[in-house]
Amino acid sequence: KRKNMNTETNIPPQAEREIDLLELAGRLWVKRRFILCVTAVFMVLGLLAGVFGAKEYAASCQIVPQTSRSGSSSSMARLASLAGINMGNMTSNEQVLSPLVYPNVMASVAFQRELLQTPINVAGEAGPVTLLSYLSDEKHRRFSLAGFVLKYTIGLPGLVMRAIKGEPEEREMPQSDIIVLSREERLAMRQLKNIIGMEVEEKKGYITIVARMPEAFAAAQVAESALTLLQRYITEFKIDKVKRNLDFIQGRYDELKREYEDIQMIRARYRDANQNTSTSRARTELEKLDNQYNLAYGIFSEMATQLEQAKIQVKETTPVLTVISPVAMPVKPSKPRKMMLLAAFTFLGLVAGSGYVLVRPMVAEFLGSMRDEERKRKEGNA
Repeated sequence: KRKNMNTETNIPPQAEREIDLLELAGRLWVKRRFILCVTAVFMVLGLLAGVFGAKEYAASCQIVPQTSRSGSSSSMARLASLAGINMGNMTSNEQVLSPLVYPNVMASVAFQRELLQTPINVAGEAGPVTLLSYLSDEKHRRFSLAGFVLKYTIGLPGLVMRAIKGEPEEREMPQSDIIVLSREERLAMRQLKNIIGMEVEEKKGYITIVARMPEAFAAAQVAESALTLLQRYITEFKIDKVKRNLDFIQGRYDELKREYEDIQMIRARYRDANQNTSTSRARTELEKLDNQYNLAYGIFSEMATQLEQAKIQVKETTPVLTVISPVAMPVKPSKPRKMMLLAAFTFLGLVAGSGYVLVRPMVAEFLGSMRDEERKRKEGNA
């Protein structure tokens, strides 16, 4: 008898798992109609989200950043040597801005603030409006079923916290170089993260800029503006040092040019005034002016050479973004993806229905045990 009891109680764990799985499968089979009804409801919601969801158009362009300057540097040095200019080590050890930094440039406050001033053409407006006005004005926001559901489900805690804290008060700030964002700019920059993006394909060697907007032409305008701004920002970062060097040399060149021209005019006037004079004093004064003229001319010529070198360096240092796929107005919307939404909602419906069938008995058993314990406790107290 003891042996029979052991054989009855010592059931292998694998057999227990098989029994549990068979039991769960049996529950699902019994409630299959309920699960199918829940799945069908979710499929209808997926169809509605795909049909009535807000459309989104994606405009993109592909660019190849400049990564090596050795060939162009040697070519520029050879051309400069033909003109009698020694470039020396001016083109050596140049640092090229890494393409991995480009997303940080695009995410900077200064870049986004300037991008928000992009004029775009949208439906319902007689003329172009800025991207800032488009994103901050409530009338341009379109209803999205999926966005509405997410806002008041997953995003509900954030809404409650913002309602409790409230918006920070706008205060007048003193004039300074520090960037101070307005409330509209802050709200627009939050949305801008979902509008403009960049993908760096380091292995393939190109960069993709993507702009997503509810209207096709507006998306193309934002992508083109982002490309133009990126080219300008990268150029400014790269040539800042050589540009400041050029400005310094240009200022010194203008100063030496004026001094050279003044000495040249003084020397010419003295020659005209003393053409028939052959005194030693006149010759000494003329030699003195000639020496000053030759010295000024030598310094001026050297500075002119340095000026040309600085100009060549600025042009040679300017980075180039080669556009291999220009911005084009999209024809078909990229979102909503109807088949993907339908598949996702169908899967969610299947999971929700099955989960309800499997979890409900466990919850009922747990609540029943709680009630039994409460009843026993009351009886014990009585």
